This record gives sequence, C-alpha cells and structure tokens, in this order.
Amino acid sequence: MSIANLDSLTCSIARTVATVGDPWSLMILKELFLKNCRFGGIQAMIGISPHLLSVRMRTLESAGIVCRHTYLERPKRYEYRLTEKGIDLWPLIITLKEWGERWHEWPSGAPLQLRHKSCGHEMQLKLACSCCGDVVGPRDVTSEMSGEMVVQRQAMAIAQN
Repeated sequence: MSIANLDSLTCSIARTVATVGDPWSLMILKELFLKNCRFGGIQAMIGISPHLLSVRMRTLESAGIVCRHTYLERPKRYEYRLTEKGIDLWPLIITLKEWGERWHEWPSGAPLQLRHKSCGHEMQLKLACSCCGDVVGPRDVTSEMSGEMVVQRQAMAIAQN
C-alpha cells in the first residue's frame, strides 16, 4: 500500500495522516497556532522552499483546514487562518510538543510553555473521559473495531500472505 492510498482505508488515523501527516504540514500548523499567519513569516520560521510551502498551503486549504484572507490588495497578499476543522488539530500539535519536550533534551528548558489564560498557570494537555471526567491513558480504554474495519484488516492480512 502506498501513502497515497491512506485516505481510502477504514481507519481514522490513516485518513488523518493522509491529510496532515507530512512533517511540513505539521510545522505549518504549529506556526499558524503561534499566530504566524503570513506566507513569508511561515517560510522564514520553518525553512521551507516557497514552492513546497505553496503546495502544502493549497493542500491544507483544499482539505478545509486553512482559509486564505486578503490583507493587502496591491500587490495581492494573503494570510492564512485556521478554520474550525484546523483548530480541532490543536490537541495533536500540543501532544507532539509535549512528547518532544519529554523525550528530547532541552538544557535550557522547554522551548515553549503554555499558560492557561484563566488561571495563569503553565498547563499540559490531559485526555479525560467525556462522561466521568477521569484522566485516561492507553491502558484505561478498550478498542472496538467497526465491522468494515475488521473486514478490511482481514483482507489486508490475506493479501500479505
């Protein structure tokens, strides 16, 4: 199976990776969450070529994750804003940030802290059950595959043998 076929799988993770899983897209999203919304600013901060940035921005725009807004008419210039669909990727970006802080060395401390506006304290993302509010981790949940996903996984296993 090729990367191009990920969005055809009956798997929410595969389809998400197909949409935003390449490193440049994740770095662009990080910059947008940091309020760096202009093409030149994004390019300067992540070191991507203008052509590749254009391609990635078009992909994110066609996926409905970002939208362009004109900020200058002559010459025509745009800034990019996250849509609601894009804003919903915030936990993904924060989880990657926190993983990087935990598993890489930072002699001068973590490069970015998040402060909760309401209380002013530094915060970390926590996954909690939407019903009872308990914090949950991978050992606290069970997985149940849809019938379609079970059939697809069986077919892929047969194809590999």
